[in-house]
Amino acid sequence: MPPVLGYGTNIHAGATLTQTLDELGRHAPRVRELVNAAADAATDAAAGAPLPIGLWLSARSVAALNEGGERVKSAGLDPGSPVESLRDWFTSRGLEVFTFNAFPYGDFHGTTVKRAVYEPHWGDARRLLYTLDIAQLAVQLCPAGTSDISISTLPLGWRATLPGKSEAAALGVATANLQSVVRRLAALEERTGVCVHLDLEPEPGCMLDRAEDVVSLFAAILKTDAAIPGLPRERREALVRRHLRVCHDICHSAVMFEDQAIALDTYRRAGISIGKVQVSAAIECDGSERAFRWLHHFDEPRWLHQTCVMDGSGRVHFYEDLGQAIEDAPDGLWRSHFHVPVFSDELVPDGAVRSTRAEIESCLRAIRPSDRIAAYEVETYAWSALPVGVRRATLAEDVAAELAWTSDAMAAAGLQPVRPSRG
Repeated sequence: MPPVLGYGTNIHAGATLTQTLDELGRHAPRVRELVNAAADAATDAAAGAPLPIGLWLSARSVAALNEGGERVKSAGLDPGSPVESLRDWFTSRGLEVFTFNAFPYGDFHGTTVKRAVYEPHWGDARRLLYTLDIAQLAVQLCPAGTSDISISTLPLGWRATLPGKSEAAALGVATANLQSVVRRLAALEERTGVCVHLDLEPEPGCMLDRAEDVVSLFAAILKTDAAIPGLPRERREALVRRHLRVCHDICHSAVMFEDQAIALDTYRRAGISIGKVQVSAAIECDGSERAFRWLHHFDEPRWLHQTCVMDGSGRVHFYEDLGQAIEDAPDGLWRSHFHVPVFSDELVPDGAVRSTRAEIESCLRAIRPSDRIAAYEVETYAWSALPVGVRRATLAEDVAAELAWTSDAMAAAGLQPVRPSRG
């Protein structure tokens, strides 16, 4: 399957279905217009095609679609057939859902999100039910002829809070819930012909924050016969590997100072597929006074900005949030989990704070055709929190510029992205 490039809609506020559609309707068609204008200028045969989007819906929005009635009527959808009406809503605006983001459960653009984005974790039944609801929506909203669709999710939970009374017990429940997802997704594919896979997204500070952690989790899942009971072991293992994969977020990996090529090879050697690549960049700087003058502008109250600092000996020091790192002020190379524009290299006028854009190029070069990664999603969700001057234009213009830069970077790496046909 050739790679498809789109952008993640969790950059738009969407606590409710009405708010989600209002924000999408305000921005996404304009992104499409700009992308298509650029394609026309380049005589791209796919100019005028639908714009691929990675859809994020809060649990509240999903519940509204399941319930129907007045809860969807207020969003402008048909209360009698809300999902079909939503599919028509996307089609009429030239948008095509090609992947789903089921990481944030609640209001991802609330006043203060921080650790709340990791709740409920995978030891909580609410996470399981929300994910299964998204899977059902995926097969209904995806374009006709789709055979493969990804859903990204949190990497079990925040490391300091998931274990609770017993780390082993909490991990056991999380593993059981993931096994339940595999069983349900296997049954869903048998019924619909669409392979929906859940892609765990390693993130700094979570139970899975490096490739090695994912490998360990898969080993724990595969060693038990509970995953798919009643089938030969080889078949059970094949189904786990088919429906449980990885979402490789380049920003997250860079913050952890993972070598991109080594991380990808770690998954390959373990037989773990990458279902989606989230194209994203982090903040990078040294510990100089010049850099510190700028870093304070990125220390904002909404999202958690995990920060790692590599000292002169190569040791990596982890801080839960950027403010904590600034207070400690260690010497070394800093990387902070703040999704910044992928087209930017230097983020401030004097170059003291830059991005990890080079890590994106390194990752794309390390991807092989045999990896068969179909979904590439630009995910700079923090536009509203960026300091004045980092944004260059309107939100739609900035997103279109990110898609253009990423498309060129993918082509340079031999990963020419395709756009959907005009239909």
